Amino acid sequence: MAQAVRAGELSLPQLELLKGQLEQEVDFLSSSIAQLKVVQTKYLEAKDCLGVLTKSNEGKDLLVPLTSSMYVPGKLSDVERVLVDVGTGYYVEKSTEDARDFFKRKIDFLTKQMEKIQPALQEKHAMKQAVVETMNQKIQQLTALAATQGAPTKA
Repeated sequence: MAQAVRAGELSLPQLELLKGQLEQEVDFLSSSIAQLKVVQTKYLEAKDCLGVLTKSNEGKDLLVPLTSSMYVPGKLSDVERVLVDVGTGYYVEKSTEDARDFFKRKIDFLTKQMEKIQPALQEKHAMKQAVVETMNQKIQQLTALAATQGAPTKA
């Protein structure tokens, strides 16, 4: 089991290592939140796109994306059913209402995951700040000690 050590008891090189580890953890958690936000945004956009699937739009011409920069002309033939990418190359046919519920569940799940990560990110960031402050205090102490030892004495 890990033993707690006060930051003030560590040497400068040890504090530097600890600071580096905390920076890596902060970067990882920040990156994780950013990735979750990207996925969440895609689900939000997909859910919003379901809004155009109305009876009044049935039979209208549209452009179907084949890639992010290539589209082909098409017609909106069915506004009641959609294919939903459920991951790893699998698509499931769903009603627009079921698709809307699916996207809502995914968005809620991602929101909860981000809410779980956020406190850990804040804690790691606070720990990193405490280590930096401790390092600055130690550097000031060493500088003051060096100044008093190196200063000529008056007789």
